[in-house]
Amino acid sequence: MVSINRDALTEKILAGARISTQDALELYGWPLEELGMLANARRDLAKAKSYSGRGREIVTYIVDRNINYTNVCNVYCKFCAFYRTERDEDHYVLSFEQIDQKLDELSAVGGVQILMQGGHHPKLPFAWYIDLLHHIREKYPHINIHGFSPPEFQHFAGTFRMPLREVISEFKNAGLGSIPGGGGEILVDRVRQKISPLKINSDEWLEVMQVAHELGLKSSATMMFGHVETIEDRIEHLRRVREQQDRSGGFTAFICWTFQPQRTVLKVEYPTGVAEYLRAQALARIFLDNIENVQSSWVTQGPDIGQIALKYGANDFGSVMMEENVVSSAGTTFRLNAAQIESLIHNAGYEPRRRNNWYELLN
Repeated sequence: MVSINRDALTEKILAGARISTQDALELYGWPLEELGMLANARRDLAKAKSYSGRGREIVTYIVDRNINYTNVCNVYCKFCAFYRTERDEDHYVLSFEQIDQKLDELSAVGGVQILMQGGHHPKLPFAWYIDLLHHIREKYPHINIHGFSPPEFQHFAGTFRMPLREVISEFKNAGLGSIPGGGGEILVDRVRQKISPLKINSDEWLEVMQVAHELGLKSSATMMFGHVETIEDRIEHLRRVREQQDRSGGFTAFICWTFQPQRTVLKVEYPTGVAEYLRAQALARIFLDNIENVQSSWVTQGPDIGQIALKYGANDFGSVMMEENVVSSAGTTFRLNAAQIESLIHNAGYEPRRRNNWYELLN
């Protein structure tokens, strides 16, 4: 292993220079407080010119709602407690009327976005998705549809026997506004084969992002860690995300969270703790020098840790999230309203501001 000068690496980070994967591996072993300090410095560098020069003082959040339009899925990921088969009594596909009710409730509290994802339903036709997007766009033009993860798009392309670019283009024309980074997990195929052998591989996940960005759709990037992967795998995941951003420039934010093992087939001997979550987020902020926004994950870690994460590189508190079904299926059920989020941000020493999907301030 190449010896890395500690002072030189610190200076490189504080100067905003790009670090290598070897640097990242070295950083992972540094004291957590030191890593947090460096991540916070990189946060300040990333946000220094945003929001009329006040980006360092501002922490943003969004008012949105998760809508899982179906829980039917045929990829059976070992880490998921949400999916059902068509043989299960509690499987469902939401009606347009049920979705309207959720959107009416979101609109009533000033919501501006839905995060819409489902399982890989083998029988829903292409027209169902297009009609749904048209319906939402026409009835709720103020709501951005942040929907359908890369595995879903690859599923659509295969199921409907259409080129991936055509599927994404048709969805965009029908009203899709942006794409979430779900299904990324760890972008190392050896890991993916162990936890979700029927899901798309790393290149296919990145292909969706490349095509979407070329078509003008922005997206987020994610990492779900703390299961069967190694530290090196986490860094490889970050490397692939950074290289994709170099190519296409369409990632608005990065979000990482820990695997929630309750009620899932995939088991771990020791669930990932708070310190490891903060370490991973801090490293991501330092390594991903080309992604401006990092979101804390209070949904999996809890509100207090979500607040602490603001001192470990995060500049965004995520979503009010009126509804969440996937993580909660595994036993994690934290909830916050807008006032609670603003209080947590304020008490951490920042100014809370609402945003939209593109990180434009709304108030």
